[in-house]
Amino acid sequence: MLPSPLEEIADARLGGRGVRLLLKRDDLIHPDIPGNKWRKLRGNLDEARRLGHDTLLTFGGAYSNHVRAVAAAGRLFGFRTVGVIRGEEHLPLNPTLRFAVDAGMRLTYLDRTSYRTKSSPGVVDRLRAEFGAFCLLPEGGSNALGVRGCAELPAEIDRPFDVICCSCGTGGTLAGIAAGLAPGQRALGVPVLRGARFLADEVDALQRAAFGVNSGNWTMAYDFHFGGYAKSTPELARFIADFHDRHGLALEPVYEAKLLYALFALAADAFPPGTTVVAVLNALADRAFRATPSPT
Repeated sequence: MLPSPLEEIADARLGGRGVRLLLKRDDLIHPDIPGNKWRKLRGNLDEARRLGHDTLLTFGGAYSNHVRAVAAAGRLFGFRTVGVIRGEEHLPLNPTLRFAVDAGMRLTYLDRTSYRTKSSPGVVDRLRAEFGAFCLLPEGGSNALGVRGCAELPAEIDRPFDVICCSCGTGGTLAGIAAGLAPGQRALGVPVLRGARFLADEVDALQRAAFGVNSGNWTMAYDFHFGGYAKSTPELARFIADFHDRHGLALEPVYEAKLLYALFALAADAFPPGTTVVAVLNALADRAFRATPSPT
């Protein structure tokens, strides 16, 4: 479903400050390859086909949304797929890896020490010796092609807006969205990782790889990780329950709940009256593609 729908949320907590909130419902793009997963994969799939590859290999944790999406894309578009999973094998497979295997993906595992050097020539050469030639997709799908795919998102928005916001894991989504903005618009990223200030360098590097320049129109709000990646607190749980009661949407807790919490918390200081904010939702907790975290 492209372009994905745009929905306005009426909420007195924002409306009372003169702030409009629009949700870019990228979670509705596809049930198995939603949101930024599809936007980052599409260009990589085209490039793999152009180069004559019939196999995609990628990396991720045991609950990786990206690994799941690559497996689904391989099944839909006729690629063999290999998932290199961080850590040891655990049986029975969790729902994420079971989905991947059922979609035809072959799994292999790297211990956590080796995984830190997963992109080194030595590790990649060993993987090629085992699986043959493949197109290598980075963890989370964040490379120049993925960033260019995300840069297409702002042009789909047919209403005037001032700020667009997204959650951040690897920085690729923010890098692309910010690069696609019109003059005068800005992007705000909400990292879901503890100690994520390194992501500013990652976003800079990804923009330069994709477009040759840092767009300079983005910032990050680092204080809404709630303890770190896939961590939560009772406060965040209450926000999720309250948002569902008010708006009927079950926010995905790893990324999108933290994003929306940050927007409401920042509204008084970060968004002057009259500001229109777009929040990009890549998944919801009540869709089939849920409880399987992976960097964005």
